[in-house]
Amino acid sequence: MSFLDRSDAGRRLARRLEHLRGTDVVVLGLPRGGVPVAAQVARALDAPLDVIVVRKLGVPFQPEVAMGAVGEDGALVLNRDVLRTARVGERELAAVERHERTEVDDRVRRFRGVRPRVPLDGRTAVLVDDGIATGATARAAVEVARAHGAARVVLAVPVAAPSAVEQLSHVADDVVCVETPAYFAAVGQFYDDFRATTDDEVTALLQQVADRTTTGSETTTPGDPVGDVSDPPGLDTDVTVTAGGTRLAGRLTLPSGAAGLVVFVHGSGSSRHSPRNRYVAAVLNDAGLGTLLFDLLTVHEEADRVNVFDIELLAGRLGGTLAWARDGPATARLPIGLFGASTGAAAALWAAAEPDAGIAAVVSRGGRPDLAAPRLSLVQAPTLLVVGGLDSAVLELNQAAAARLRCEHQLAVVPGATHLFEEPGTLQAAAELARDWFSSRLPAGKTAGRAP
Repeated sequence: MSFLDRSDAGRRLARRLEHLRGTDVVVLGLPRGGVPVAAQVARALDAPLDVIVVRKLGVPFQPEVAMGAVGEDGALVLNRDVLRTARVGERELAAVERHERTEVDDRVRRFRGVRPRVPLDGRTAVLVDDGIATGATARAAVEVARAHGAARVVLAVPVAAPSAVEQLSHVADDVVCVETPAYFAAVGQFYDDFRATTDDEVTALLQQVADRTTTGSETTTPGDPVGDVSDPPGLDTDVTVTAGGTRLAGRLTLPSGAAGLVVFVHGSGSSRHSPRNRYVAAVLNDAGLGTLLFDLLTVHEEADRVNVFDIELLAGRLGGTLAWARDGPATARLPIGLFGASTGAAAALWAAAEPDAGIAAVVSRGGRPDLAAPRLSLVQAPTLLVVGGLDSAVLELNQAAAARLRCEHQLAVVPGATHLFEEPGTLQAAAELARDWFSSRLPAGKTAGRAP
């Protein structure tokens, strides 16, 4: 079995941990790759999310051998047997510890900022990583969690080597693993998408779950009434969209009582796997909006970069996808918005200009609306153009496009952001702008008329 990505792995892992829901539990992700997995677990358990930052203390002349580990707030775990066997003196130990504590402090500042560590005293700590090969880091994390006062430590991962699970079962109170394949070479072999998680994504996920916990937006337990009793249950599933005879893979997520559906339109075939799109989609889901992430192009088509700029082709595929959504039993009643990025934004605007498009709102992030220039004046849906302040060339194109729009529209500039919104906090700012735009316009399910 393989996982689509870390979010998919987190959802599957969460089902194995459902028995912990309602207990005094803290979910701790091991940065960086473990945090997207842990975020899904924290949402499912309605639990706080934090990182557990640990650093192994390697023997000075053989650093791959661990003589201990350090964590936040002075946490220190030592392996006295290794210290004796390796004959490591106090001065050598202190030098290694000092260096690794500096690394811990630096990572904590990057990942958590000024937020305090979530206390573990007397609580159940669920340590989550994206997979375990040797188990050295996981072992250190378990020891540090105990040093921080955790009453019980559960190690939870989507996939692990059988030998590592056996060894760690003697260290943690419980080890929960979705898959333990006999042949295990590396964690990445069990993921379709194993792209590196960035520092920005880690901090954004931590903030997102912290905001959810603070506002109490997801504090209900299974079976509690949410909204109107006729609201359909939440849905999060893979789908296949047929558009113009082409089968396109997608991911449909509908919170219970979704106020609308936002269809993501991306210029390449990575739409449903894109970490940026997934992050924005999660922000929209938390606001009660459904999302459809799908691939406008097949893998074969994406290999030819000409297709990425074929706006009519992309818009045609989008039109077929919109028809699919309007015919679907779970989505037929929902007003639809479009979220486009790069050339996908041009396709979204092209499709929204159709006389019978019926689109409730459009958001373009770092988009190329100029590629839909002949149709911009025909767009009736309220349109938000989000551009990075440092993306000067695209900003000029969006300013020119805004002058052509006759519908309700706004140009929002995110300070300090470049084209991909990779700078700390910039993707979060763009996602929140999109959330607010869609939330205020989708529930009505009506397209706006032309501006006078």
